[in-house]
Amino acid sequence: MVAPPDNDVLRARSLHCSPGGFPALTGVSLGVREGDVLAVLGPRGSGKTTLLRCLSGQQVPHEGEVWFDGQQVHTLSAARRERLRADSFAWVGAEPSLVPELSGWENAALPLLLRGTPHRAARAAAMDWLERLDSADCARVRPDRMPRDQRQRIAVARALAAAPTVLFADEPTAALHAGDRTHVLRTLTTAARSHHITVVLASVDEEAAEFADRAVRLVDGRRADSATGSDEGQEACSLSV
Repeated sequence: MVAPPDNDVLRARSLHCSPGGFPALTGVSLGVREGDVLAVLGPRGSGKTTLLRCLSGQQVPHEGEVWFDGQQVHTLSAARRERLRADSFAWVGAEPSLVPELSGWENAALPLLLRGTPHRAARAAAMDWLERLDSADCARVRPDRMPRDQRQRIAVARALAAAPTVLFADEPTAALHAGDRTHVLRTLTTAARSHHITVVLASVDEEAAEFADRAVRLVDGRRADSATGSDEGQEACSLSV
């Protein structure tokens, strides 16, 4: 088994995955460089969420390989994959999934506090991202008193405050209006470039490609942007920005 190129922080090779017996991915390959923003585009049901779950170690593919920073993810135990996600990855979904008992800034700071980051430093990091996302007014507000768009901004701030190596964003702006979507996507891409955070962004919205360094498209679980549905033999396209 050969390791992926050194300039790929994240790489998938020939992924096949059929959760519940349904073929969600069929031979998907791709590579992502450190600090890049990759948009994964496609209609609902095209396999985008399954791809992100495989890349992040939440789902083990039935066939194929996933590599992160030179190590195999698909062969790790469940406990080691969970530790990898806690230490190196962050996830933002279409639903914010905030802790209802915590305020806005406490939700945003939660990953840092769980790591043992000092209270003052964790709060400062959380507030920095809340301000960038125009959500500082919700710092002391609990989720049940926020509109949905603000809850989603808090979830994005939580992911960025944790300073992950890779941020997986699965339809993170689905609940937002057009202006809010643009602002959040711009914040994510700015974070990737200024903080060297790699972003894998799944979206049905073609606008997401405008904020990305590169885009791949899925249709029925296959790469629709290449003849083979794979990066194998197409390294120049896969690895260049």
